[in-house]
Amino acid sequence: MKTWSDTRRPAAGADPRGARSAGAPPVRTPADARQLVRHTLAALGPLRPAQVEDLLLVTSELVTNAHRHAGGVTGFGIGVGHDRVTVSVSDASGQTPLYERPADLRPGGYGWPIVLRLCREVTVDAGPDGKTIHAAVAVERCAVPEPAGM
Repeated sequence: MKTWSDTRRPAAGADPRGARSAGAPPVRTPADARQLVRHTLAALGPLRPAQVEDLLLVTSELVTNAHRHAGGVTGFGIGVGHDRVTVSVSDASGQTPLYERPADLRPGGYGWPIVLRLCREVTVDAGPDGKTIHAAVAVERCAVPEPAGM
């Protein structure tokens, strides 16, 4: 099930920049973000390749959009749940993303629809100092095959 919330205010006491692992280097580029996501996913055990690719694409799109439309990434986080992995990307713009269908074949404008299509849930926490987009991709851990001869 996909849900979408246009904008919601951060909860009292919440960090609007998103969580980041202590000691982790800051995420500045889509490549930095993908590397951090790959590292996190490796610790989860085997996942379906399509789910990994979806998560990496969503990560790249969110970080790229933060650079193109909001001055860059101000925070990055990854949350792992039983059946989902959530990527959170913060930037300094309080403007929420717009879903616009391109009327012609102009470049750009496809990233946000891709994020909405691939995610189970997308929410935007917006405030005067910026926003955080939380994008959850469904994951299902693969069964690990037993070694031959057992």
